[in-house]
Amino acid sequence: MFEARDAHSAAGTGPAVPVDARVVAGWVARLGVLDTEVPDAERVDQLRALEELKAAAAAAQARIALDLDTSQRAAQAAAGVPANQRGRGVAAQIALARRESAFRGARHLGLAKVLVNEMPHTLAALERGLISEWRATLLARETACLSLEHRRLVDARLAADPSVLDGWGDRQLIAEIQKMACELDVASVARRRARAESERRVTCRPAPDAMALLSGLLPAARGIAVWVALRREADSRIAHGDGRTRGQLMADILVERVTGQADAAAVPVEIHLVMTDCSLLGDDSRDSDGDGDDNGDDNGDEDPDMSAHLAEYGPIPAGLARRLAVSAAEAETAWLRRLYTAPGVDELVGMDSTRRTFPPGLARFIRIRDQFCRTPWCGAPIRHIDHALPHGRGGATSERNGEGLCEQCNYDRQAPGWDARAGTGSRHTLQITTPTGHTYITTAPRPPGDPSRTRRRGPRRRRASPGSAGASSPPRRPGAAGGPRSPGPDPNRSDPP
Repeated sequence: MFEARDAHSAAGTGPAVPVDARVVAGWVARLGVLDTEVPDAERVDQLRALEELKAAAAAAQARIALDLDTSQRAAQAAAGVPANQRGRGVAAQIALARRESAFRGARHLGLAKVLVNEMPHTLAALERGLISEWRATLLARETACLSLEHRRLVDARLAADPSVLDGWGDRQLIAEIQKMACELDVASVARRRARAESERRVTCRPAPDAMALLSGLLPAARGIAVWVALRREADSRIAHGDGRTRGQLMADILVERVTGQADAAAVPVEIHLVMTDCSLLGDDSRDSDGDGDDNGDDNGDEDPDMSAHLAEYGPIPAGLARRLAVSAAEAETAWLRRLYTAPGVDELVGMDSTRRTFPPGLARFIRIRDQFCRTPWCGAPIRHIDHALPHGRGGATSERNGEGLCEQCNYDRQAPGWDARAGTGSRHTLQITTPTGHTYITTAPRPPGDPSRTRRRGPRRRRASPGSAGASSPPRRPGAAGGPRSPGPDPNRSDPP
């Protein structure tokens, strides 16, 4: 609970009015009916007022997050949880409440601890709406290497007087904090740079249009050396007549040198082929025109609703998946693994095990079914396959009781008070309950090629051929008059790597 002031209390003449979640929910509803019949000057004032409201809400969230952490730690201590494990799962609860990943929840909690306990002036400016949550994050992040005394000194110099930061951009703010840090404790800055070098890494995340963003966090000299080497080789190939652009060549050379492939396009692919019961049993009753699809047309094109799933990336067009498979097959680097969707429903056929640990085949199956961490709003790659209902409490090692989780979410679930149970339905569903009693539902993604997403269209009448006005030609089968024709893609299957 936090407090708000009415018109009288805002002027200092009335008591503070307690505010609970229901009151805040009422504010949210009222914001949906803002007056729009106003002049532009009022619209600008509305934007500024709402921005200040967002900042004040962020400050309130920081205080609430810290209170929740303190309360949960006390409850865990009373339950006998070892001191080094207390606080586990709190960031995950914050993340679920904010509809964000556990990683971001941990960041929010860390920022809350810094603002409330170490940077009172920054928190006060945030509560008054004078700085944004992002600017407060920059102040906390750039002073992380300093001692508590020096951090509070920077906080006082930059945030005690709101006019100091007025009009500053992010780069100016960061530069000023770094300058002050060097003046206060140059050794701490050196330690921070050494720690940054120890945290060098390579990451990969999805980008639009079936692309991926591969990033390397490297010491500056090494990063520049990599870039120069790629550019030099690209320029050499351009000089020898390669028609690709410099950017294309640098990207392709990077793939070739890292993977050891002679051709950047020949990526090894393991194809998880998801097919329906009709494909499994050879039911071609819906292929009325013999072109390999079920839409009754005469072009054999793939259904635009069809897609494949690329591990740790997400959905990609079925045509792209097939091209990946063909390229890999030509390079003899393709493997095929088939899974089946249950007849008439949109879930993969499951499997069970009597062992406590998930055998490789079942674990692989769950990874394909879940695609990403099953915690709502997480979306991180799956690192652990675990029991929703723990094995020690009678949970089965089965497809129904298995779930794919990222490392952090799996560890968070080990804290006291967490519970997860498999539900019923055509797709795999879990109900997650937090220590505070809040419940969240997570449903597995629809598998590529699931029958509920495939269009069902009847045969399309063909135009009459010359000399037979009013007559429609019979469905054409492969090898019929007009020349042989290779079947089109089966719309009930998909070829995800």
